[in-house]
Amino acid sequence: MVAQHSQARGPRDPDEMAEPLYASRYELQPIPKHRLPDDEMPAAVAARLVRDELALDGNPALNLASFVTTWMEPEAVALMADTADKNFADVDEYPRTGELEARCVNILADLFNAPRSEAGGVGAATVGSTEAIHLAGLAFKRRWQARQQAAGRPTTTPNFVIGHNDQVAWEKLARYFDIEVRFVPVTHERYVIDVDEALARIDENTICVVGILGSTFTGEYEPIKELHDALVEREQRTGQHVPMHVDAASGGFVAPFTDPDLLWDFRLPLVKSINVSGHKYGLVFPGVGWVLWREKEDLPEDLVFHINYLGADQPTLSLNFSRGSSQIIAQYYNLIRLGRTGYTRIIQGLMQTADYLAAAVAGTGHFQLVGQRNGLPLVCFRLSGEREYDEHDVARTVRGSGWIVPAYTMPPDAEDMTVLRVVVRENFSRDMADMLAEDLTRAVADLDARPPGGHEHQAKTRGVC
Repeated sequence: MVAQHSQARGPRDPDEMAEPLYASRYELQPIPKHRLPDDEMPAAVAARLVRDELALDGNPALNLASFVTTWMEPEAVALMADTADKNFADVDEYPRTGELEARCVNILADLFNAPRSEAGGVGAATVGSTEAIHLAGLAFKRRWQARQQAAGRPTTTPNFVIGHNDQVAWEKLARYFDIEVRFVPVTHERYVIDVDEALARIDENTICVVGILGSTFTGEYEPIKELHDALVEREQRTGQHVPMHVDAASGGFVAPFTDPDLLWDFRLPLVKSINVSGHKYGLVFPGVGWVLWREKEDLPEDLVFHINYLGADQPTLSLNFSRGSSQIIAQYYNLIRLGRTGYTRIIQGLMQTADYLAAAVAGTGHFQLVGQRNGLPLVCFRLSGEREYDEHDVARTVRGSGWIVPAYTMPPDAEDMTVLRVVVRENFSRDMADMLAEDLTRAVADLDARPPGGHEHQAKTRGVC
């Protein structure tokens, strides 16, 4: 029957190609998965096949693992659809799009208190914070090499210092661009960088020290002001200049609206660059990031390329070339749509929801909170007491209710500790917080009644902290 259907199908008229069919009414055989199909199919059928497979993914609204924005206003979504065909590399053809990027850079430079300049802010849109981190790291490496050359010293062994609560983008920077990374370990009592231990890892080859505004693991802000002041004192004592970068991927769109007096940004003179992810609390769909430099002198000119084959001299600062424009345009929409008042209202609301969830989770009696709750709208917690199961089992059990809650080990030197983490985003309400707490309680009750095997080690490691 299938073969006859396939043979009889033959050429199809345009009306049939446009007919809205369910995939199983049209194609009874599996489509090839590792080669190009021999024949075409109606657009509606192809779309249905893709949708059916994607339906097996988790629900983004219940993905509490991700910092990435999963909801935008319909007007923003429409703008993104309208501009999906614009290649941002072709700024000469799309000058207004380039202007909107420049406006975003200027707005963020002002938000992060960069010194005012007639030329405006110094920075660029990037594909997430990873590209931003790589560009900032390369700028530090180039400036360090220039200082080394001027002093007649070697330029082949650069390093940077960062807490081991870093995001993997920093390890990519080290590996891809031949820079040694010197980690400050975390402990069972401290999950962010320690100032004294950071200073102990600095030498004449250190290109920068990184402070993290919002740890991926616990959401905590690192002591950036204290780290900065210690570097100032060290420079006065030794004469060695060691600048700072702030990884504000998660916190750059949080701290200005929840704690505007917190000193972490360009108000600190040694902070030379900042990265921030617009697709996190900048409230834009993935993937857009931003890299900002304090002043033009902090961005080496040899990182900026000038091209003219698209019609005019066009400076470009990126690790790639072609990319979509829609996320940049959506970021500009959010900035002018929400303003300081709107972002403040939304981010403070998320903080209140996170506080509510933290109290609800702790109130179950089954979990203890992890880390100082001084940063992101995030709740990090672990099982309390000795159990015959672990946090991974809890995560698997609540997955049955649709929740995607990550369970992961802490960084080296505390890797024997496993935690659960919930990132509070705009589409997570207090009602959902209540439902999650109830499902966590049910998960623990189920695991208590039917503990999984293979966790004999848990009783030995559970009481570490």
